[in-house]
Amino acid sequence: MKHYAILLCWFSLVLGCKNSTEKSEGNKPINHTDTVIINTEATDEKPETLRTFEGLSDTTFIRLADFSNQFVYDMRYATENNFLKAKVYDCPECYTRVKTAKALIAANEEFVKNGVKIKFFDCYRPNSVQYKMWEIVPNPQYVANPVKGSIHNKGGAVDITLVTLDGVELDMGTDFDFFGKKAYHDNTDLPQDILDNRKLLKETMEKYGFWSIRTEWWHYNLSAASNDKVANFKWPCD
Repeated sequence: MKHYAILLCWFSLVLGCKNSTEKSEGNKPINHTDTVIINTEATDEKPETLRTFEGLSDTTFIRLADFSNQFVYDMRYATENNFLKAKVYDCPECYTRVKTAKALIAANEEFVKNGVKIKFFDCYRPNSVQYKMWEIVPNPQYVANPVKGSIHNKGGAVDITLVTLDGVELDMGTDFDFFGKKAYHDNTDLPQDILDNRKLLKETMEKYGFWSIRTEWWHYNLSAASNDKVANFKWPCD
């Protein structure tokens, strides 16, 4: 019986079905039971064979690059090129929940038809990283309070822009993480080409279930992810 229990426990771990409770840096328990699909080699290289969503629940976390090779990545928080002026990720990766990934892939297919595609600045963010950001900038105007968490911590928010199929960024009027009125969606005092670029991004993302926030043209939340749990798993780095 003892050997059977050990075997059963090992089998559960292989399937990724073990319930877990982690402690965030703020000592807030974070529970999550979702399977985590992890690519053990954190790399920007495109996989030879893309994975499918067959058999995965909508709340499963996945590495987006394993399911589509049509995106571009510039994961700013894995560098010091961000408003924090600090590197808070050990290595650059873009993880989301399956339902978020499905919506992103569908939206990107439409963007590609218009000669552009999505470029990511940030995706899923571990709650422990939210605490790091809060320590650097403890201001809810710029960083969500980690005690409550952000939709980024739920795998349902992304920070994005658009690039041409050759990788040239469209002009959105400001850089990512520019906090000022020039980045507001309701600021129409901008050149028409910038307004058109923002409109294309916003209207297409909204068509596929995302909603924006007024002050950041780059930030999009998936409506269906609002009630998901805050998570704190970390992807592997070489």
